[in-house]
Amino acid sequence: MTLLSEQLTGRLAGRRVIVVGGSTGIGRGIADAWAGAGAEVVVCSRRRPSDAPHLHWERIDLTEPDHARERLAELGAGQVDAACFSSVHYGTKRAAFGEVPEEEWQAQLDVNVTGLWRTLHALMPSLRKARPGLFLGVSSEVAFNAGPGRSGYAASKAAAKALLDSVAQEIAQEKDQEKDREDEVRIVQVLPAGMVDTPGIRRRRPEGFDYSSYMKPSSFGRLAVELAATAGDGHHGDSLVVDGDGTWRSAYEAAPVSQSRTPA
Repeated sequence: MTLLSEQLTGRLAGRRVIVVGGSTGIGRGIADAWAGAGAEVVVCSRRRPSDAPHLHWERIDLTEPDHARERLAELGAGQVDAACFSSVHYGTKRAAFGEVPEEEWQAQLDVNVTGLWRTLHALMPSLRKARPGLFLGVSSEVAFNAGPGRSGYAASKAAAKALLDSVAQEIAQEKDQEKDREDEVRIVQVLPAGMVDTPGIRRRRPEGFDYSSYMKPSSFGRLAVELAATAGDGHHGDSLVVDGDGTWRSAYEAAPVSQSRTPA
């Protein structure tokens, strides 16, 4: 595991970054860290982030296709040095496949997969101009493990991972074909080693639940700053598992632990 430097102040001065899904949860932890390191941070979400004078807010609802497409295109027309996609639709609760309505499945696809596609498509031209830009995707262990009672969430997160993996491989292939070509965009994915204490999780837990063992969104801060400062150098195409203390490792060195079933 690698422990990142605590010296983060000013490392991202002059950078403009975008966090889609940054009002709460892991996205908010990344947005706060990027802003704390000196970046101009634009958070795109349905609701305005609370207590966030250091963040610029743009209302974007990924379930409104025309609106989302237009707003993302406008944001992508300017400088973008790094972008993070952290929007997610979990579903109402864990439930067996036959108990999940089609509307919930469609919402998971609209946000977790199509929302990611639209974000990447809109911001990629500006990220290429950054030479190199960073695209950071927030993934999940279910993309590796699947899980009972989480079929829609697992399927959509696996699709999102495959989308980013495929684009990362295309970029690497382009560079291999043009040996003197510089990196234009690096794609990295991050995921938590355990459950994270977020508003979305709390809505699905009973009153009085003990969150003391859960990770905090701020656990992603040091890694997010390091990746943005280096444009993901050395990590293109990787998925990094983050622990509660901010240390991290590649998911391909040791598979992430399932949060919904006992490994065989």
